[in-house]
Amino acid sequence: MSAPLPAEGAEPPEQAVTGVRPPEVTGVRPREVVGALSPSRAGDFMTCPLLYRFRVIDRLPEKPSPAAVRGTVVHSVLERLYDLPAGARTVEAALGLLEPQWLRLLEAEPEYAAMFPDAEGQAQWLDQARGMLRRYFDLEDPRRLEPAERELYVEAVLDSGLMLRGYIDRLDVAPTGEVRVVDYKTGSAPGPEFEGRALFQMKFYALVLWRLHGTVPRLLQLMYLGNGEVLRYAPDEADLRATERKVMALWQAIERSLTTGEWRARRSRLCDWCDHQAICPEFGGTPPPLPPRSPGDTVASTRRPRAATDEL
Repeated sequence: MSAPLPAEGAEPPEQAVTGVRPPEVTGVRPREVVGALSPSRAGDFMTCPLLYRFRVIDRLPEKPSPAAVRGTVVHSVLERLYDLPAGARTVEAALGLLEPQWLRLLEAEPEYAAMFPDAEGQAQWLDQARGMLRRYFDLEDPRRLEPAERELYVEAVLDSGLMLRGYIDRLDVAPTGEVRVVDYKTGSAPGPEFEGRALFQMKFYALVLWRLHGTVPRLLQLMYLGNGEVLRYAPDEADLRATERKVMALWQAIERSLTTGEWRARRSRLCDWCDHQAICPEFGGTPPPLPPRSPGDTVASTRRPRAATDEL
């Protein structure tokens, strides 16, 4: 069951959860930071340690995919939809935001135009995005919501010195202070075998919020705009302690790979979307030499495009 939400038109409650946005990340941290990890990069390592290496250590370029860029645009529309007065948050308003947001992104990243063979291909791509936005309105009525935060950057440093950080699509806070963490996915809901990975991302965010504010979020909600399904989960402290142990085990495995230089490739059906098959041993390739590292270097994960894995 969903957590209660602020009434339409209500002012954000004083209990609204706030995070630290990148320009404001200043000052002395409470303990030495040994590295940083985001849900996306943790997911990369769980999928394939070599993929993590290519993205974080080698920083190899990857060509933009239509699915990933469409996710970025849809997220941007949903973020800006809540800039409108509550009564104006209609399907028509959302659809009207789509092309301006796409043109805005295209101005910043002109190479995205090369994703399409012709104007018809781009038109079909935009139509698919419109379908996702219409589906969003089948799942909830944004006129009845007043999010406390959108695109919220959060970070917390664990006792081990590992920094956890990421961007949360939306936080809803009830007048009673209960928090709902909402994430939009522009793909379809995963089967049971992949549901745990999707929830891991949300538990990761819940863990950061818990460590920041001492309160466990009431509800984690994944909204799949590809097929209109919603996945909800109510975490507790035991869940988040288990998530912290899992994150630490992942980081220890990453540190071992950093020490040994061994980054194992792990083949799966997700390889079909990987840009690095030509240099992957699983496909007969040879990875490039590891870049040199100084003894005191730490690895800090970097944020990739907003919806880079939404469709996977």
